[in-house]
Amino acid sequence: MFIRPCYRRKSGKRHAYWALVESYRTERGPRQRVVAYVGQLDRRGRLGVQWAAQEWETRWRQAQFLDDAAPEWVEVDARRVRTENSRDFGGPWLGLELVRELGLDAFLERAIGAGREDVPWPQMGLALVLARLCAPSSELQIAEHFYRQSALEDLLGIPAEKVMVLVRTINDDRLYRALDALLPHKEALEKHLAERLGTLFRLEYDLLLYDVTSTHFEGEAAGNPLAQRGYSRDHRSDCKQVCIALVVARGGMPLGYEVFAGNRTDVTTLPEIVATMERRYGQAGRIWVVDRGMVSEANRGFLAAGGRRYIMGTPRAMLKAYEARLLDKDWHEIREGLEVKRCPAPGGEETFVLCRSRDRREKEKAMHARFEARLEAGLTRLTADGARRRRAVSAVERQVGRLLERNQRAAGLFRVRVQPGADGHVQVQWEKDERWRAWAELSEGCYLLRSNVADWSAEDLWQAYIQLTDAEAAFRIQKSDLQIRPIWHQKEERVRAHILVCFLAYVLWKTLGQLCRRAGLGEEPRRVFAELAKIRTVDVVLPTRTGVTIRKRCVTRPTDHQAILLQRLGLHLPSHTRLTKM
Repeated sequence: MFIRPCYRRKSGKRHAYWALVESYRTERGPRQRVVAYVGQLDRRGRLGVQWAAQEWETRWRQAQFLDDAAPEWVEVDARRVRTENSRDFGGPWLGLELVRELGLDAFLERAIGAGREDVPWPQMGLALVLARLCAPSSELQIAEHFYRQSALEDLLGIPAEKVMVLVRTINDDRLYRALDALLPHKEALEKHLAERLGTLFRLEYDLLLYDVTSTHFEGEAAGNPLAQRGYSRDHRSDCKQVCIALVVARGGMPLGYEVFAGNRTDVTTLPEIVATMERRYGQAGRIWVVDRGMVSEANRGFLAAGGRRYIMGTPRAMLKAYEARLLDKDWHEIREGLEVKRCPAPGGEETFVLCRSRDRREKEKAMHARFEARLEAGLTRLTADGARRRRAVSAVERQVGRLLERNQRAAGLFRVRVQPGADGHVQVQWEKDERWRAWAELSEGCYLLRSNVADWSAEDLWQAYIQLTDAEAAFRIQKSDLQIRPIWHQKEERVRAHILVCFLAYVLWKTLGQLCRRAGLGEEPRRVFAELAKIRTVDVVLPTRTGVTIRKRCVTRPTDHQAILLQRLGLHLPSHTRLTKM
């Protein structure tokens, strides 16, 4: 260590301020970093600081956090003690602990490597992932606000100035180029994380849950072939979108994902996803669980022909074939409000499972009643309007069609006839089909599963199928907590990289969830993360008797609640961090 002057011109005069600087070696050559700013010093003060630096240089090099430093006793002017530069510490620090638990930092160092760049791409990639976990926002927001307001500067060792300048120049947009550096390693990242998660939490990956969602764009994305209009789960049919296909294991533990064009139908994605996962992880011993949106005879044949096992939902129309079985009394209650019944198919190659849920029945019953009331009110208005004024029959028929389309849940109940009346008026006549109502009441709350897993009970098959809610929960986390939507990027590769960063942040989220579960803190990491994210760092400025100003970057002491969480999770919170800059 050594001291170095920093010159500043003030009131027309040049003043010298002194900084304690450490020199260290990296793979890219020697580097220097400021340990502390000590203000103005005379010759005697400089010699004292230099002597102290030489004595403790070895200790400074051994650790980033200074919890084990020996006591240093100085006389401080208590009236001038102050704190400065309060920053968010808990969230980024916890995220970095999760990164190290997964070996993600070491993987990026190996995969991307070190070049001649001033700021390493692995660290910039980690900055993007940690920012997505802690405060999801755009790269511009990260550079101009989040990075400077958080402790990432100290944790990653990248000064804020090297991030701030990135979005202000055309040829040095390093945050965006960090996305480009991450994307080529997507498949290797997924394999590494799946293996690491399996080792940490003893995951078997025997049950693969598959679902598809969509996320929309802001902007036209004219040059991106993936950006297309299609069925929007975000209810933003006015925007272009991409589809994201996600494969998770039990508990929503991520295995991999793929990105498809926004107009791709769900049913066409299954063979491609199955082939991709089998090429990456193998086929033996896996059971695919898919919702009825992926089901077709072609897909079922594809799974069966390859010797794959599956559990899938079925279109509601198939339930009609089991109307007689719905009336039987041999239901098996597996929990309060839920009954199942196993129905072997002819030939014995498949098993069908009838399921009846009380909560689902009440929900569907309320929906039928609501849509029936809407349709009845709408048809009554059209009847009165046709009798009051002259209308074209075709125009009224279109109105009836739109009304039925908006209320499809009860559309089958109504039989509607539109015919011309006297003097140019239109007659709208309708009646209710009570046979449809009887079937609706019988089938409310019922659904049908099919599977070629022969050695499982009806309860086991239902338990496996219902875990598709874990895949749905994964999408909710990415859309709400990690804010994968909307997508502001326009280029295809940047869009793919943005989704990859969100996927990596989701892996950190689920890792924290598993650690919480193992520590007896439940399976919801949201509250744990929010509580620990309140921990901050502050610069404590201590003017001393000798005229030297000591600056320490301290971590706030955890509350009793935070200390309990840290203890249960097995995490050790440092009391100080290395001072990267003032």
